[in-house]
Amino acid sequence: MQSKKLYVGNLGYALTPEELSELFATYGVVQSVNIIEGKGFGFVEMSTQTEAEAAKLALNNSDFKGRTLKVDEARPPKERQGGQRPRGGGQRRY
Repeated sequence: MQSKKLYVGNLGYALTPEELSELFATYGVVQSVNIIEGKGFGFVEMSTQTEAEAAKLALNNSDFKGRTLKVDEARPPKERQGGQRPRGGGQRRY
């Protein structure tokens, strides 16, 4: 694992950043927490790779507030080409 940033999936929609931070703080210093609102996932950045690995090993597939967490190394964001969305009228023509 090379990153200190972790992807955390299958979060409850009512979960707060403070609750997620508290959960991960058991494994080291949490530098940042970003929950993507309305999507059920977020990101936690730990202070070291070692802490991130320990949190990943301990929390992946664990139960938290009735949900099975998915914890993995966060991937870098994909680059968008030209900043434009793909075009399409929303209807398919056959």
